[in-house]
Amino acid sequence: MPTPLRLQLTIEDPDNVLWPIMGLYTDYLARSRYEAKYRRRYAASVLHFGDWLRGDGARPSDIDEIRISRFLTGHLTTCSCEHPVPRGLIPNRAALNNLLRVLRMHNIAAAPAPNAIELELARFDAKMREIWGLTQGTRDHRRRVIRRLLREQFGTGPIELRAITPDALRAFVIGDAGWKTSTIRVMGGAVRCYLRYRSLLGDDVAHLRKAVPRPAFWRDAELPEALSASDLQQLFSAFDGPCPSRRRGYAIVRCLADLGLRSSEVIRLTLDDIDWEEGVVRVAAGKARRADLLPLSFAAGEAIVDYILHERPATARREVFVRHVAPLGEPVGRRVVQRALHAAYARLGWDRSRVHILRHTLASRLVNSGVPMKHIADVLRHRSIVTSAAYARVDNARLSAVALPWPGVTA
Repeated sequence: MPTPLRLQLTIEDPDNVLWPIMGLYTDYLARSRYEAKYRRRYAASVLHFGDWLRGDGARPSDIDEIRISRFLTGHLTTCSCEHPVPRGLIPNRAALNNLLRVLRMHNIAAAPAPNAIELELARFDAKMREIWGLTQGTRDHRRRVIRRLLREQFGTGPIELRAITPDALRAFVIGDAGWKTSTIRVMGGAVRCYLRYRSLLGDDVAHLRKAVPRPAFWRDAELPEALSASDLQQLFSAFDGPCPSRRRGYAIVRCLADLGLRSSEVIRLTLDDIDWEEGVVRVAAGKARRADLLPLSFAAGEAIVDYILHERPATARREVFVRHVAPLGEPVGRRVVQRALHAAYARLGWDRSRVHILRHTLASRLVNSGVPMKHIADVLRHRSIVTSAAYARVDNARLSAVALPWPGVTA
């Protein structure tokens, strides 16, 4: 019995409403260094979207986030098109997000006009950066929380803070019955930050600030978890064998463990921040709103050099750590840092997930070596020694050596 012919994805269709811009689209994918197979799938997704647009009576200039969402959640989930089309939600979303980016780059589709909520969030973000010096990741998260709050309270209407009742604000922070205490604490922190911003503008928000719940936080009830010296060596050895982006992952973990960098600081590290002659690394102003110089350990420097020479793609970007898949050569995000460490944990068979544990480990190692707390605060780039004390993990062996005997008990 002859093998049935396998139908191919449609990547050419001169009658398609999006065909006139397909050249711009495929050029963009090629310049972003997407592999040929992804360029083919994305082109097929765009032409599928173009077929749907024709039935919707829309043109390329009408494409926006709302129309793409309608296609993904409406048509794609029930699609019965006869010719083969990419079906996955994630690749289709990626293809159409790239399409929208190309259309706006070439002024074919207009960028959305910011509404009242987005304007408010932009001003809030500026204050978080200028006054409190919050990192990009923290600001992004708090904007998402406040966007949700404002949409629930005002929809598309004007923002009238006086219309929010204390009960409504409290219900928003507490959320669903299944929310963890940590989630409520994070939600409350974002809301309190926004209310502080509004108080700077002269708004009377004292009654709302009192309504924001503060769940108990027993951070100091237990010693911060840290890796032992042998555990740390095992972690480094997880990059000895073949694994995806091995050199990049090892260099990232060395930056976390040897320099005590945060994930956000790792992804912002540039080639210009490293002074190889002096053996120091400049950590750009971030959470502590100051730039710092840290000594570059030999092992961390060697790992970074090995990555740059043998694995880092050729790119004009100055960030040390860049993407190895399309868009090739662009800076990595924090997810790449997390995945590098999580993959190493999995290869070792460890049931761990935290990235920040390597900062705890560095602090623990310094404390147990007798380094003064002020020096530890400088390495971790804390403005307060009290903050560093929360990271410091006391060595039980050293503690037992100075423990006094119980009264009345002889050794």
